[in-house]
Amino acid sequence: MQMTNLFNKKTSVNKPIDTSSLTDLEIIELCLNGNKDCFEAIVTRYKNLVYSVVLRMINDHEEANDLSQEIFIKLYKNLDKYSPEFKFSTWVIRISTNHVIDYRRKKKQDIVSIDDVEYELTSSSTPENEYIMSEEKTALHSLIDSLPDMYKEPIVMYHTDGLSYQEIADATSEPLSKVKNRIFRGRKLLREGLLRLREGGRNGLQSNQ
Repeated sequence: MQMTNLFNKKTSVNKPIDTSSLTDLEIIELCLNGNKDCFEAIVTRYKNLVYSVVLRMINDHEEANDLSQEIFIKLYKNLDKYSPEFKFSTWVIRISTNHVIDYRRKKKQDIVSIDDVEYELTSSSTPENEYIMSEEKTALHSLIDSLPDMYKEPIVMYHTDGLSYQEIADATSEPLSKVKNRIFRGRKLLREGLLRLREGGRNGLQSNQ
């Protein structure tokens, strides 16, 4: 991913600081104290994470790059709102996800694609799982695209981004019980949709709250 320079280093009067050994929190404190050049270290550390989150929701490389830069600007402007009680990566994912959702709402885009992702819908190896993972991977992507955001978002965060239930709850400001329930119901919708396709039914999902 190619990121343009978001901040003009020439405008800073601070002496360059080696941030390679600093924690995220230490870098944030430096930024808040006026050394904005240090934010480049945050960009370097998290540009791949932000870009991957955006691309999974947008599936357009050019738009994903533009949105990623917007997100870093938003992160910089809101550093003072970051709470150290949460992992910084969780906060970054939350800001990124919300930014893309807002963008999609403005453009009235209701369907997104998720490429090259494997979803483990049950814990054991079964004929259904093998069917899902091998013969109907394309169909699964289509079904995921059809899920409402309330189910799609936590499923992507759990299975693709590797966040725990608690981290998803922190990132989305939702109760832990609601996160677990939405992931469970989202998986159920996916299984039902795949079974319908397998039995020759129509493509698509009927979403239930």
